[in-house]
Amino acid sequence: MALPAPTSVIGSTTQDTVQLLALLNGLGNNLARGFNWQFLEKEYRFTTSYLATTGDTNSSTVITNLASTAGLDSTYMLSGAGINQDTYVSSVDSSTQVTLSQAATATATGVALTFSKTKYSLPSDWDRQINRTHFDKSKRWEMLGPETPQQWQWLKSAYISTGPRIRYRIMGNYFQIWPLLGTNEYLGFEYVSKYWILGATDTVPTKSSFTVDTDTCIFPDRLIVSGLKLMYFQIKGFDTTAFQRDYDEQMNLAKLNDQGAATLSFSPRVSSVLIGWENIPDSGYGS
Repeated sequence: MALPAPTSVIGSTTQDTVQLLALLNGLGNNLARGFNWQFLEKEYRFTTSYLATTGDTNSSTVITNLASTAGLDSTYMLSGAGINQDTYVSSVDSSTQVTLSQAATATATGVALTFSKTKYSLPSDWDRQINRTHFDKSKRWEMLGPETPQQWQWLKSAYISTGPRIRYRIMGNYFQIWPLLGTNEYLGFEYVSKYWILGATDTVPTKSSFTVDTDTCIFPDRLIVSGLKLMYFQIKGFDTTAFQRDYDEQMNLAKLNDQGAATLSFSPRVSSVLIGWENIPDSGYGS
């Protein structure tokens, strides 16, 4: 690029170096968001949490004499006699008392209560989900969703809105599930990570921008080089015809070689899942 090579990039005050670093970070983030690269795709697994206990309801938002409040926080929803639907823990006041988002409808002693965690934090590097990868692995059923805001509020408000299938919605940076679970279910899904930077000793990406000179990126080198040239000449107002052609070529090559593709047949036929003529041996009949 006919520019003097800097002795360092991070912390440099040279205008061109500062600009190139900013363009490089912008380029990497654009690439990470513009395509589902296989090296950015990850699996996430977690087990649902719940607490079955007893307590006293007082026709108020306060539940007292709880046998336990261990682990409870505002991500837990409550079910039990006299507890309205869509009632969350507002605060944990002590080892025996919590405050709810809605008042109980009755006063009773020793009520069986189930606190179920319905809001789960997303992975720290989560950028976006991969659709239809969400499964309840304990039951081997696909989870239903993502639900629309209208469907979600209907589920949480209607008289009959529960069933055997777990439904989900991503809202408020939480992976939220419905209905409340009184068992430990093993759930999982795939997502695209926002991390594309490898530190000097990293084996997997841990950052979304260059912060030290020993950082490297996970994208193909030629794609990054051609992309940086294009962005630099664009921002300087120079002719970018040749650089655009080079970048487009490298982008196409990177995408085509990233995951491979299925072999398609010109005469596809649905395979048989039952025993038929094609399963009968030519002789002996299996004896």
